[in-house]
Order: sequence, then C-alpha cells, then structure tokens
Amino acid sequence: MAKPSILIVEDETIIARDLQDQLQALGYAVAAQASTGEQAVQLAATLAPDLVLMDIKLGAGMDGIAAALAIRAQKPVPVVFLSAYAAEEILQRAQLAEPYGYMLKPFSERELATTLQMAFYKQKAEQRERDLRQHSQAILAHMREGVVTLDPHGLVTSANPSAAAMFGYSAEAILDLHIGQLLPMLAPEADAAPCLLCQHPAWLALTQTPHSEPVGVRQDGTTLPLGLTVSDLPQGLQLHTICIFDDLSTQQLAAAQLHSLTFTDALTGLPNRSGLMAHLHGALLHAAQNQQWGALLFLDLDHFRQANEMLGPGCGDELLREAGHRLLACVRAEDTVAHFGGDEFMVLLGALGTDQATAANRARAVASKALQALSQPYSLGGLHYKSSASIGLVLFDSHLRDVDELLKTADAAMYQAKAAGRNAARFYDPAVQAMVLARTSLEKDLERALAAHEFVLHYQLQVNTQGVPLGAEALVRWQHPQRGLVMPGEFIALAEATRLILPLGQWVLETACQQLTQWTQRMDTSNWIMAVNVSALQFAQADFVASVTNTLARSGANPQRLELELTESMLLEDLPAVLDKIARIRALGVRFSLDDFGTGY
Repeated sequence: MAKPSILIVEDETIIARDLQDQLQALGYAVAAQASTGEQAVQLAATLAPDLVLMDIKLGAGMDGIAAALAIRAQKPVPVVFLSAYAAEEILQRAQLAEPYGYMLKPFSERELATTLQMAFYKQKAEQRERDLRQHSQAILAHMREGVVTLDPHGLVTSANPSAAAMFGYSAEAILDLHIGQLLPMLAPEADAAPCLLCQHPAWLALTQTPHSEPVGVRQDGTTLPLGLTVSDLPQGLQLHTICIFDDLSTQQLAAAQLHSLTFTDALTGLPNRSGLMAHLHGALLHAAQNQQWGALLFLDLDHFRQANEMLGPGCGDELLREAGHRLLACVRAEDTVAHFGGDEFMVLLGALGTDQATAANRARAVASKALQALSQPYSLGGLHYKSSASIGLVLFDSHLRDVDELLKTADAAMYQAKAAGRNAARFYDPAVQAMVLARTSLEKDLERALAAHEFVLHYQLQVNTQGVPLGAEALVRWQHPQRGLVMPGEFIALAEATRLILPLGQWVLETACQQLTQWTQRMDTSNWIMAVNVSALQFAQADFVASVTNTLARSGANPQRLELELTESMLLEDLPAVLDKIARIRALGVRFSLDDFGTGY
C-alpha cells in the first residue's frame, strides 16, 4: 500500500527539513517542499498530495491561509496549519479554509503524529459522508416519487427533480416556497400570526395518518391528486420534516377507466347492466329512507332484429345510440337511462313522490314521452327508418324490494306491452307475473327433462283410404315426473324460444330413425314410412343436411322410408335456401311433406 504523501509548505529551510525527517520517521512520504504560497498552490495542483502541512506565516506574497483557500478551491485536500501565533484574528481567518488541524510551534513528534492521524480520519469520514450523500442524491434524482424537506416553518429546504416537476417548478424555484403553496390545506390562515408548521390545524391530521391523499396545486394553478407520507427529520436542534409525494393522477385515471369499462356501455355511453344495478340499489335505499316512490321502466325496441338484418349492424348500432340519446331527453338529470344489452333499455325514475297514484302518473308520463320520442323517424346510413318500443313499468316504494324481483316484474310488464300490440306501455299485472313464473319453471323443467330422458315418442298410424297402414308419424310427448304426460302444445313454443328445440329435434330424429330400422326388419312393417316433424329453427341450422345424413348412417335407416314434415311458414323465410336444402336431402332418398309442427294432426 502506498504511503500517504504530504506537501510541506514552510519558508524556513531548517524547520522544513526537520518536518520532512519527522514525517518520514512516522511512515509518510513527502511529496515536495514549498516555501511560498504561490509555489504551494502550483505543487498541490501538480502533485495532488494527500495532505498539506501549511505554515500560516510565509513571508512576502500569499500567506498560508490564502494558499490553503486556493488549494481547497481546486480539490478538497486536507490542510493542517502550523503557526507560532495563536492570535484570535489569525485563528478566525484560518477557519475560513476549514483546516483539519492546527498546531502551535513548537510541537513534539507525538503531537504531529496524533494531529495527522486525526486529519486523515476526518478526511475518510468526510469522504464516506460525501459518497453517502452522492448515493442518496442519485437515488432521490431517479425516484418516481417527489421528495421535499421542510424547515420548522414549512419552507422547502430541498426537493428532488420529481417533486419539482410534479408541481411544475424548476429545481431552484421550488426552494423556499411555503408548503401551503403546494398543499393549499396547509396555507397559512389569512389573519393568523406566523406559526410553526406543527401548529397548523391541518398538520396534526396529516401527521396522525400514515398515508393521506390531499389535493396539490401546480405552479400553473391546476390541481393534482396526491398520495402523501410524512415523517420527522431531525437536523441539529431543529425538527425538519420530509414529505414523500406520489402523483395519483395516472392511478385515478386508470381507476376511472376501469370503472367506465365495468359500469358503462361502450356503444351508447350509458350505464350498462352493472351500472344500472348499482343505481338501482341506491334508488331502493333512497326510497326506504325517504318514504318515496320510484319506478323502473323496461324498454324493448320493437322489431330491432329485423332492422339490424335489413340495415346492417352498423346502422343497428347507430339506432341504439340515437335511441339512448332520445331517452335521455325524456328524463330528469337525476334519473338514470341504461343500455341493458341488445335492444333493451332501462329507465330508473327516483323521487316520484310519497303518493302512489301521483308516482304512477309521473312514470306513465315519462313512458308516454319515451314512446313518442322513439317512434320518430331515424336517419340511418342515408335511409329513413321508423321504429317503436314496448315499455313495461313497475313502481317500488319504501318497502325495500328485491332487485331481481323488480327486474323480472318489469320484464313481465314489457312482454304484456308487446302482447298488447307493441308501441305500448303497460304497468305490471300480477296475472302476467304468474305466467312469467310458470314459464320460468317450465323452462327449467325442459332443460332437466333433456338430460333425464323424459321425452318419449308416440307413433300415430297413417292409413290409406282402404284403412291399410302406410306408416306412422313420430309425435313427441313429455313424461313429466309430477305432471304426467305433457302434450307438445304446452312446451314446443317454449322450446323454440329457448333454442332447446335444437337438441330435442335431433333426439326425435335419431329415435325415429332407430325405430324405422326396427320396422324395416319386420315383415308387416318393412314398407312403412316414418314421418318426422322438423322445426323451422332446426331446419335453418347450417349443418342440418349433414345432421340428417349422419343420423341415417348411424341408425342404418332406409332414407326412402323417411319423410320430413315442414310447416308452410318455413317456405316463406328464404325460399331459394330452403329449396336448396330440400333438394340436397331428397338426393339421399328422403321424402318431404307440409304439416303443422307439433300439433299431432
């Protein structure tokens, strides 16, 4: 390890040589000797010694104190002063150079050794402190959070780049600002006498909360949401404060976007199903607390599916957006219009009064306005289109009602309006609700029946004019575990509406083909024809031809003994497509006839 090098600055040659001998005896290397201040400054710059042993009195020219100041201005090298004088004036001047030691001549070798050891120890400690400070400053400079220190009066004593940028100030301009200019809640009270920050009424609340979220203000006057953590920072006898700021603007924007995605319909900008449910819960609570009536309107655009197919999805979307705008114009600012999905809208009316009749009249008036607004022509893709709506209304009051029950009731009332001829509004009727509940129960039973194999086929014999059997028609029946045998007239329409007719129709076709195979193997029934009803929805499936082909192959049934019965209405849907499917299936040998599906006639 290299020996620490020391530059000796002494104008008396004998003393300089004596110092050199002592230093070398103590294990130090002497970099050089200088006899003038000017020479010392030059040698220090050239040789970069580890320490300068400087006599204060150097004769003519620059004295030792001035030389030390010049040397330390170039590099923070430790300086130990030597002097035969202890005058107060000299000592005060010497302090300007921040010496690492001060030795009065004459001094012993032991005193010299101790002073040098302390000087080098102090130098290492200061270097560690400088390194630590630089490390801390580097961390602060790269922190995303803003860090500000305050003196006891609330003045900014330091701020990292993030803090300055966060509040819109330069690194210099933010210094000495009062914290109240960054956090308005901590601004000094108008008529109050100047006080310490800890005495401000709002400061106590901040310091008692580990993490608060005050509102900050930028230099340009705009505000920003902040996360703030405050802690004490002792400095000498004074208690300073460190504030760590986090700009929550991005987080709040992301939260707002997430909220919008969760509760807002992207197409119309209205509350979606989740948004409506949140508003509805609030409306029910308000009704209970204030003894007020409210109303829920369930709107369904009439014939929207046909409009969407005729005009195209783009025009259909525009129709929904325009319908939403028109509905907003029919209600008060405090009311809610929601896009429930598809062609369905909801209108939530709150605070309609404490009298039921008055509330009903007000809800009816809104429904009337909505019907009129929605029946006006629409301009869609350069075309004029007329539409209408069916509206179901239900009132709710201070007796808190179940949200799901309200929705089902409004839905039932809406279907009653459709049954009345559409372009109509109807209040909920308990009889309609009974039908809805029965329909719901039947739908659940239908789903279970498919899995439980509760359906059976009855075969109605078909004979010629002489009474000779020609075959049979497969008629589906439901062997209900509680209700007994259920005829198709009670469940086929519901199966169509819920699309359960697809798996049911496939089961009927497969079961009938299996029976046909068995008939073919018997002498008396080998020439029988099996007639199977096909629903419009089943026939419309893109894979219907493949389904018939595969069913025949699996069952081994003779295609020429299978007859598919279609309803006349199916021929009116898309005649070219229907005829194409019929031709492809007839090519297999299958026959066709016209009938009314599911009636058994």
